[in-house]
Amino acid sequence: MDMPFVVAGHTFQSRLIVGTGKYPTLALMKACHEASGAEMVTVAVRRLDPKAQGEASLMHWIDRERMRLLPNTAGCYTADDAIRTCRLAEELGFSKWLKLEVLGDEKTLYPDVEETLKAARVLVKEGFTVLPYTTDDVITARKLEDMGCAAVMPLAAPIGSGLGIRNPHNLLLIRETIKVPMIVDAGVGTASDAAVAMELGCDGILMNTAIAAAKEPVRMARAMKLAVEAGREAFLAGRMPRKAYASASSPLTGLIG
Repeated sequence: MDMPFVVAGHTFQSRLIVGTGKYPTLALMKACHEASGAEMVTVAVRRLDPKAQGEASLMHWIDRERMRLLPNTAGCYTADDAIRTCRLAEELGFSKWLKLEVLGDEKTLYPDVEETLKAARVLVKEGFTVLPYTTDDVITARKLEDMGCAAVMPLAAPIGSGLGIRNPHNLLLIRETIKVPMIVDAGVGTASDAAVAMELGCDGILMNTAIAAAKEPVRMARAMKLAVEAGREAFLAGRMPRKAYASASSPLTGLIG
């Protein structure tokens, strides 16, 4: 039996979380959301236009009844900036769930761990449900859990790179260390990457570019849905041990003469 995917007391049927950026049209984004089966979607607070109305508004294209909104602090490079953005999201009427993202470098978009920890500490104390984007470092993951983050979201590779799981061992160490959900955030490029992440024991995956930048985004969204499900099933099933040499599939005893 599988354990349900629970974040901060809320149970999700889908272990896939999707984004809203880089789509050529909002209608295509909506179609991809539906095909993915995802029940949580992340939105960059700083890129929302509060004056947009009707179909011009991003929020018009998100099924709020089916999908939990996860505002994010994309584009923030200091803890103070991220904290301000989260408070703004609350003032705009969003829930207190948030994806905390404090970047340290414009080229790699790697997180600034020191500023992330500083922001997370403040936001948790203010009652936010914090899901922080971080490096695949087990010590940082443990610190984020200890200060009360609802999940830890290590990168698999740089944001938007599509390089796949670069350090599977690091993810295994984090999985063994923390008790809150581990959600891979950034780096997944195709369905096999998603399956590998889930086979490692990740509780969920957040992705955006892998779907939005595919040649056929709706088909890729559907592929990611299936890959996450298949990877989870494989993790629960337990893979066969690796061997250095061949092992015959059929027994050699009892053969017809």
